[in-house]
Amino acid sequence: MLDLNIATAEEIDAVPALKGHGFEIVRYREERGRFDSLRQLEEVPGMAGKTDGLKGEVGVG
Repeated sequence: MLDLNIATAEEIDAVPALKGHGFEIVRYREERGRFDSLRQLEEVPGMAGKTDGLKGEVGVG
C-alpha cells in the first residue's frame, strides 16, 4: 500500500486512479502538512470526486 504522506509524485502517478495528480498531491502535503485521512484528497485541486475506490491501494500513515 502506498503511503501518501511519504510517496513521491512519481509513485503517486503510478496509481492508475491518481495518474497526473502526483504533483498536486505532494504540493498540497508540503503546504498543509500530512494527510490525516484519505478524505482529505478531496481538498487537493482536481481530486474532488475522484477518491472512490482508492482504499486498499493508498493510505495515510
